[in-house]
Amino acid sequence: MFKIDLSKLLFFAGFLFLISCSDDSGPGYQPPYIPDTSDDGLTDDGPVEESLTDTELLDLVQEQTFKYFWDFAESNSGMARERSQDEAYGGQGDDIVTTGGTGFGLASFPTAVERGWVSREEATDRLVKILNFLEEAPKYHGAFSHWYLGSTGQTRPFSDLDDGGDLVETAFLIQGLLICREYFNNGSEKENEINSRITSIWENVEWTWYTQGENVLYWHWSPYNQFAIDLKIKGWNESLIVYVLAASSPTYSISEEVYNEGWASNGAIITNRNHYNINLPMGPSFGGPLFFSHYSFIGLDPRNLQDQYANYWKQNEAHSLINYNYCVTNPKNFEGYGENSWGLTASDSREGYAAHSPTNDVGVITPTAALSSFPYTPDESMAALRYFYEEQGDKLWGEMGFYDAFSEEYNWYADGYLAIDQGPIVAMIENYRTQLPWNLFMANEEIKSGLDKLGFSY
Repeated sequence: MFKIDLSKLLFFAGFLFLISCSDDSGPGYQPPYIPDTSDDGLTDDGPVEESLTDTELLDLVQEQTFKYFWDFAESNSGMARERSQDEAYGGQGDDIVTTGGTGFGLASFPTAVERGWVSREEATDRLVKILNFLEEAPKYHGAFSHWYLGSTGQTRPFSDLDDGGDLVETAFLIQGLLICREYFNNGSEKENEINSRITSIWENVEWTWYTQGENVLYWHWSPYNQFAIDLKIKGWNESLIVYVLAASSPTYSISEEVYNEGWASNGAIITNRNHYNINLPMGPSFGGPLFFSHYSFIGLDPRNLQDQYANYWKQNEAHSLINYNYCVTNPKNFEGYGENSWGLTASDSREGYAAHSPTNDVGVITPTAALSSFPYTPDESMAALRYFYEEQGDKLWGEMGFYDAFSEEYNWYADGYLAIDQGPIVAMIENYRTQLPWNLFMANEEIKSGLDKLGFSY
């Protein structure tokens, strides 16, 4: 039975007024799916009952959201489905699995065991199933495709030219696998084998191949289209983890010059913008969509992370607070925006997938934006969580957690879920609560070596 509390919540006041905007930058993700808007998804909220405590509510949201990666995983592969709608992608929605989204789900397998959602035996069985699939799937100089078909294990092109290796998706997968390798390490024959298999996948990624001999990493390579997409991975966006892993690789490690000249553009990555009297060291105006501060930091711990370009805790905290303040200020006067309903990031929208941000604001709030920001904005994120759960009710809450996005302005609610939005909710809330994913990832000796190589303190 659904629980809500109609009593008013008291939250902190907003900050200052909106200042200048500019266009977003950063590739983001834009799966070609147009959601069905014929059904607004409205249902009764149910009876008023006693409110859950903060701890109970966090427990519930994490466990319910994890079901996307456990109960709803593609049956043949164990991998995470790209999205929940079967009719998506020409009716292939139930078969298309996502590499990066699976990585986000894997990052929460240790949390699932620690919190009792699944047993250790169940988790390792599922991990073996996923490894079986990954080992047989086509790889492109060790890198994985963005999408595969779960039923056949073959690459499913993401776009016309994107039919080979995707280095960013691969990095998100490796991040999750290394978290699992560190946790499932009890010395048993089964877990020793899992560790060996993860290490093999990790060491076979040819990061240096994706430089084309230049001091930058390229996002894509295909045996059919080569480097035709020609997309350099340059910051600031969601891809810091790519360079950290590429530097950390025991077998195909990039040089420090690739990081400095490629990712950091010889220092041009620093923008030092200021919004609402908050300094933002890097990134586009208003920081861009909030997934920039989530995807790389599922495992990479930003609390003490610093290099010559930025303090990454300050970067992510500022980004989150700017996004929050923009929604509180609400310069476009959208219905529903405020201290307890905020968060702009890439998600489904009324007219298809879009990278929402303060400079691309169409009146759509995405729960993962505020919820995955819990480490950076705990009070503001808790206010949003209570509003989403208690006030929006069954319009927004379903069998696998919060639906992907909603708009009170247009009375529109998404009818499904996306792996890349669900995964960060579980992992980043856990990082807020116990730091388990951060602690596991940072315990990998290769990661420490890579960070040292790039000049990080951590």
